Order: sequence, then structure tokens, then C-alpha cells
Amino acid sequence: MSYFHTNNGEQGKTGNYKFSPKKPVRSFRDLEVYQKALECSVLISSDVAPRAKEFGYLHHDAMLQCALSVPLLVAEAHSLRFADFALALGYIEKAMSSCNKAVVYLDQVKGLYGTKANPDLLEDIASRYVFTRLKMFRLERSWRKFMDRDKQDGVVNSDIK
Repeated sequence: MSYFHTNNGEQGKTGNYKFSPKKPVRSFRDLEVYQKALECSVLISSDVAPRAKEFGYLHHDAMLQCALSVPLLVAEAHSLRFADFALALGYIEKAMSSCNKAVVYLDQVKGLYGTKANPDLLEDIASRYVFTRLKMFRLERSWRKFMDRDKQDGVVNSDIK
């Protein structure tokens, strides 16, 4: 069983930090980056985009497509990670780029329509995208470490034969 570090400032049994068991990933739906990206996509689709369309925002459709592209790219990357690892990493990079684009759309709506567009909600969603992008970066590093370790094990195993 693997564990991850949750530094919330509390003293745990193992020292200065609490440790919690990490849930195994059985599908892309178990990935936190997918879940968080989907949350943002739903918020944009249900709350932000309809209001932006009412205001006459010209990039309404592009914002919706961008918001949906993030969880879609994560799902595709997860599916490709063993078949074509380089392509899977490319999809994660595109998902991170889409997170940045979504923040730009949200900032533009906030700048154009001010308090009419619920700036607190827009800022909340933007900060969620920034957090999700950071998590994707860490996921990419984790996948790289796993594949590097797998390659090393393959080299060791081929030397034994």
C-alpha cells in the first residue's frame, strides 16, 4: 500500500505530518486531476458560459470547448500511457496548456463584465485550474519515474536471461 504526504500543519503519529493511504487508480476517473478538471468544466458549462452568452461574450463556444478539453485530454493520456508513452505525455502537456487557456477566458470575462459576471466564482474556478495544472505536472513527473523504473527493471531482467 502506498502513502502520500498531507501537510496540513498538524502533528501526526509519524512525526510532523499526517499520512493517509492513497486510493489505487483503476481508471482515469480515479485520477484527481480528472475529477478537478471535470468539476471546473461543469461549473463553466452550468454557471459561467450561460451568463457570458447573455452578456454577448464572443468566445463563449471556445471557452466551453476549452473547459471540456481538459478532462478529455487527461482521459486520453491515461489510456495511451502504456501504448505510446510520448503521446500520452503530449496529451498531459496539452491538458496543462488548456488549463492556462481556461484561466485566460475566465480572466477576460471578469475583465469585460466585472461584478455582473460573479468575479468571485470566476476567480475560484481560475484558482482551481491553476491547482489542477500543478497536479498534472506532478502526475507527468510520476509517470516518467514509473516508466524509467520500468525500463531499468527491463534492462536488469534482459541481462539475467
